[in-house]
Amino acid sequence: MSFIALKMLVGDRAKYLGILMGLTFASLLITQQAAIFVGLMSRTFGFLSDTSLPDIWVMDEKVEFIDDVKPLQETELYRVRGVRGVEWAVPLYKGLLRARLDNGNFQMCNVIGLDDTTLIGGPPTMVEGTLANLRRSDSVIVDEVGAADKLARRWPDGRRVPLKVGDTLELNDHRAVVVGICRVTRTFQSQPIIYTTYARATTFAPRERKLLSFICVKAKPRENLQALCDSIRRTTGLAAYSREQFEEITVQYFMKYTGIPINFGISVLLGFIVGTAIAGQTFYNFTLDNLRYFGTLKAMGAANAKLLGMIVLQALTVGAIGYGLGVGAASLFGAVTKNTELAFRLPWQLLALSGGAVLLICVGSALMSIWKVVKLEPAIVFRS
Repeated sequence: MSFIALKMLVGDRAKYLGILMGLTFASLLITQQAAIFVGLMSRTFGFLSDTSLPDIWVMDEKVEFIDDVKPLQETELYRVRGVRGVEWAVPLYKGLLRARLDNGNFQMCNVIGLDDTTLIGGPPTMVEGTLANLRRSDSVIVDEVGAADKLARRWPDGRRVPLKVGDTLELNDHRAVVVGICRVTRTFQSQPIIYTTYARATTFAPRERKLLSFICVKAKPRENLQALCDSIRRTTGLAAYSREQFEEITVQYFMKYTGIPINFGISVLLGFIVGTAIAGQTFYNFTLDNLRYFGTLKAMGAANAKLLGMIVLQALTVGAIGYGLGVGAASLFGAVTKNTELAFRLPWQLLALSGGAVLLICVGSALMSIWKVVKLEPAIVFRS
């Protein structure tokens, strides 16, 4: 009976391909849009993912996400270091500064100031040079995407020459020498990222009474992170979060105060509705066209359960093929756009979600057809 069901399915090529196209399009649209959304949300805390050594981030209690910098007094660093359970605590500067290029244009850059002694918080991967080169005079390290694009030198004929080790630029009217090129996770703002020491970053930055952006804390071995965060809050009055908590807070901010979730949610819902409409209607028409054959099987003694099993098998078969084609196309799209500005991230949970949506479409399509088969009279076979 299974062989007969599959032969009936592929026998009508037009309807078979129509069902397949509907499910493939639905799977592609749901997977692609959801993957872009997940990739975009991952970029909001990309800097936190790269800075993996600290266990706890300490900041002003009014900070709402990673780029919402509210500077602290530098004396807060010593108060945090005095909390029981803290192995070490280092300062971190993070701010937007203006870089002046050779052609006179200006480019806003994310400048990260690392602890002068330990250089904790540096880039995860160095492409050229070493992190220790930051100890040289006026030295900075630039991310490779920014060096090749927004900070690249532009010739009169339009050619771009990537910024390289040994080149210089101006940061807020201060000379900076490139001593290294690094590879980092792209951020939500997509601004070039420049690493330097904390003392030099505060020199580059406009003079303010408070310049300390964050305090990065390492807990002592076997120390409970949540208990240490609570202790830092009680002692200093500052907010303290583990890296995972800070990432979650950042994502929640963008989910709550931006239209990104609604925009992508509408696209995913549209893919689901279109897939349901195309696949469901085509599969229903396919069942109507084959009612005579189902009636023949029923007249020959086939039970309703056997016929329903045939319909479910047909629905699951086209669902599996359509899901595979759609996810494959979405994965290919992600591979092609991997090194572009487009955010794309496809975790296994997203594949399971997309598979569940396609399964729901198939179940809905099968239910529409099952009702007609259950009510079918075997006498239809003898009508002409």
